[in-house]
Amino acid sequence: MKVLGLSGSMRKDGNTAILVNTILEKCQSDGIKTEFISLAGKKIHPCLGCEKCKETKKCVIENDDWEKIINKVLDCDVLVIGSPTYYYDVCGHLKNFIDRTYSLYHDRKLAGRKGVAVAVQAHKGASRTIQTLEGFLSTHEFSSLGSVKGNGYHEGDVLSDSEGLEKAKKIGDKIACLVKSCKV
Repeated sequence: MKVLGLSGSMRKDGNTAILVNTILEKCQSDGIKTEFISLAGKKIHPCLGCEKCKETKKCVIENDDWEKIINKVLDCDVLVIGSPTYYYDVCGHLKNFIDRTYSLYHDRKLAGRKGVAVAVQAHKGASRTIQTLEGFLSTHEFSSLGSVKGNGYHEGDVLSDSEGLEKAKKIGDKIACLVKSCKV
């Protein structure tokens, strides 16, 4: 089993990355193979709505980082996808990434995986961010393993959110139990 953590934050080592990596570290400690990708510094063009993907069976946009990253998603068994909360929803860069997955929807290329939604908020709005991420996972027929909300604004603030960190560790345990077939 491979667990992929994807942080949509433009802060490479920000609060979203910390929370996603907390889940991955718990999985690693149980011998599960993990990988972390940050969208920070990556070029992800928005979906054009051209519908050409229905014919070509892939996104026709080239010259950005989307295809390389989505291939890693296609290779994972569990996707831990996280976003900071911007105006009560996912950040725009991650939304571009999500919108481009429409090209995989027609043939249900992402179906059958498991997913975890992670959102970080400064004060409020994470619930809606979680809804958007869970909507993405549900649309692509992922089985949900739960969600994690964290609190933090400045880099590292989420480390003071004991409730969010504990929930992230429990999700990591849940993934490990899935591999080991134990009861959660």
